[in-house]
Amino acid sequence: MKRRLSILLVLMLSLTLVLTGCSSSKKFDENASFDTLVSQAKGSTVTFYGWGGDDLRNNWLDNVVAPALKEKYNITLNRVPMDIDQILSKLSGEKQAGTTDGTIDLIWINGENFYSAKDKGYLYGPFTQKLPNYAKYIDQTAAENLRDFGYTIDGYEAPYGKAQMVMINDSAATPETPKNTAELLAYCKANKGKVTYPALPDFTGSAFVRSIICDIVGYEQFADMPADKATVKNAIQPAIDYLTELNPYLWREGKTFPATIAQVDNMFADNELVMTMSYEPYSAATKIANGTYKATATSFLFDKGMVGNTNYIAIAQNSPNKAGALVVVNEMISAEIQASQFSKLRSLPVVDYNKLSDDEKKLFDSVDLGQGSIPQDILLSKRVPEMPAKLIPIIEEIWLEEVVGK
Repeated sequence: MKRRLSILLVLMLSLTLVLTGCSSSKKFDENASFDTLVSQAKGSTVTFYGWGGDDLRNNWLDNVVAPALKEKYNITLNRVPMDIDQILSKLSGEKQAGTTDGTIDLIWINGENFYSAKDKGYLYGPFTQKLPNYAKYIDQTAAENLRDFGYTIDGYEAPYGKAQMVMINDSAATPETPKNTAELLAYCKANKGKVTYPALPDFTGSAFVRSIICDIVGYEQFADMPADKATVKNAIQPAIDYLTELNPYLWREGKTFPATIAQVDNMFADNELVMTMSYEPYSAATKIANGTYKATATSFLFDKGMVGNTNYIAIAQNSPNKAGALVVVNEMISAEIQASQFSKLRSLPVVDYNKLSDDEKKLFDSVDLGQGSIPQDILLSKRVPEMPAKLIPIIEEIWLEEVVGK
C-alpha cells in the first residue's frame, strides 16, 4: 500500500511539473526581450492565413520561408490558404465565442480589411516596435508604413511586399510609351480599337482608373477627403471627362469592357490589343519568361507616377502563439528573406535600401529582373500613394454611371 501511494505521489508530482512546464512555455510576456520571445517560440507552430491563389508565392512560402524558419528557429510554418472575408468571419466568430486561444496567428491583410479588423478588435498590437528588423531595415517615416490605403497603421501590421501599377506594351508593335494621359489619348487614337482596360471593380482596372485620376488631378487632395459622393465626383470630374473622351478609341468603343485583367492579358498575348497593364511591377518579365508574352513586351509608367500599395502581415488578437508570430514577422522583413522574395517572386522589397549593409545590398543588386522590367529605383521614384479605401467604391460607382458606354 505504501509503495502504491509513493508511486501515485510521484505520478502526481510529474503531472504537475509537466502542466507547469506547458503553461510556462505558452505564457506570452509582451514586455519580454526579443531573445526571450525567440526562446519561447522554438519548437512551436505558427499558422499563417492568407490568400492562396498565387502558386508562385505559395511555393516560395512553403519551400523557402518555411525551411528557413525551421532551420533557424525550429518553427513550423503552417500556411492556410483562405480568402480574407472568410478569415475575418473566422476571427469574428472566435471573438463572439470568447475564444482566447484562437486558430490564427498571422494574417496577410491590407486596406479596408485591415481597418475593419483593427477597428473590431481582431488584431494584436501595436507590435512592430518589438521587432529588431523593423528598426533595422524599415523606413518608419515612409507614408506607406504609417498609413494603409489611408488608414493609420499604428504598429498593428508590418509591411511584407510592395506592388505597383505599370502599363505594358509590345515595343515591336508600338515603340512609343505614353508618359502621361495626354500621350495615352494620342496613343489610343493611333491604335483605335486596340486598347482597353478591365471593367471596374476589377482590382487592376480600378487601379488603372485611379492612376488616370492622379495624373490629371493629383493625389494629395484625396488623403483626407470625406467619403461623400458629391465631393469625390467634383474632385475627379476632369478625369471622368478624360475617360469619356477616351472611349471612342478603345476596344468596342468603350461601350463595354473586359470583365477581368486576365481577359485583357489574353487579348494582349493574342495581339488583339497593343497594351495591357498589371499591379505586379515585374509582370512583363515573368510572362516573357513563361512564354505568355513576346520578348518585346515592355513596362512603362507615367512621368508623374502610378499608384502603388503594400501588403502587410498582422497578428490575431487571440493568436495562441504570439511569440512565434513575432519571430516569423521579424524574419519576413529580414534582408535575406526580402532579397529572396525579390529574386523568386519579383515582388518589390519593403526594406529601405539605404539601411542595408554593403553585403546585403549585393543580394538585391545581383537579382536579374528579366526582360521588359523597370529598375526598382525608377519604380519607387514614380510611386503614388493609394487613395483611402473608403473612396474607392465611390469612384467605381461614378465610373459605372458616367463612363461606361458614354
